[in-house]
Amino acid sequence: MVLKEVLLLAVTRMLGGVCLAGMTADPDPVTGLRWVRPVRDYSHILLGDITTARGELLQPFDVVEFSLIRPQPDPPHSEDWVTDFRRRPRVVRRLEGDRRACFLRSYQDTDPCQVLRTCERSLCLFAPQWIKGCYRLDAYSGQLDARLSFGLDGRRYLGSHAKGGMAVTDLRWRALGRSWLPQDGGWLEFDLGDLEVRLGTREIYLSAGLTRSHQGGYWPIIVGVHTVPQYDAAVDPDNL
Repeated sequence: MVLKEVLLLAVTRMLGGVCLAGMTADPDPVTGLRWVRPVRDYSHILLGDITTARGELLQPFDVVEFSLIRPQPDPPHSEDWVTDFRRRPRVVRRLEGDRRACFLRSYQDTDPCQVLRTCERSLCLFAPQWIKGCYRLDAYSGQLDARLSFGLDGRRYLGSHAKGGMAVTDLRWRALGRSWLPQDGGWLEFDLGDLEVRLGTREIYLSAGLTRSHQGGYWPIIVGVHTVPQYDAAVDPDNL
C-alpha cells in the first residue's frame, strides 16, 4: 500500500455509484502526469466513500490523499488502482485561480486519439476547438441527460447524434444543468459562445474516459468539464 496524492479531474455519476479519476505527480511521456482511477476491489464506489469528515463531497481540483493498494489494469482501463476506502478521504489542498488555469494549459494529452478512437487507454485531458451541448430534464422521472459534442485536431466527435452528443457524467456539470432548467422539465442547447455569456467562460477543457465494456465495445464519455474561470454549481447528493 502506498499513500499517493491525486489531483482529481473527474468526479462522476455511474450506474450503481460514483467514479473518480485524476493525476498523480508521477511523470508520463504522453499525458504529462500519470492518471489514476481509484476503484474498489469489488463493487462500486459510493457517495459515502467520496465524502470528507466535514460532510463535503470531493470535487475536481481537490488534491486528495489516497491509500493505493495495487494496480488492477483492466484494458483499456489501464489506470485502475485498487484503493482503501475504509477511512474518509483527506483533501490536502485545492488548485484554484491561476494555478488551476496553468495546470489545465500545461497538462493536455499529446495523443487523445488513444482514448477517443483506438481505446488503448481510458483517460485523457484536452482543450476542444469547439463544443456544442445540451441538457434535457424529464419531468416525469426527474432524470437529467447532459451531452456534449466537440472538435479536436480537425476531427468531429459527435457521439450519439440523436441524443445530442457524448454523455457527460461530471457531477458538477450535471448540477449546473439542473440549475438552468425548470423543475418541470425542459431542453436547452448551447455552444461556447453561450457559455461565455452565461458563465464568463474564456477557456474550456474536457476530461474524457471510456465506459466499461458494453455490447462488446467501449464508448467515450465526458467525465470532467473544466472552464476558466471555474463555474459555480452545487451538487445535490439526492439528485445526481
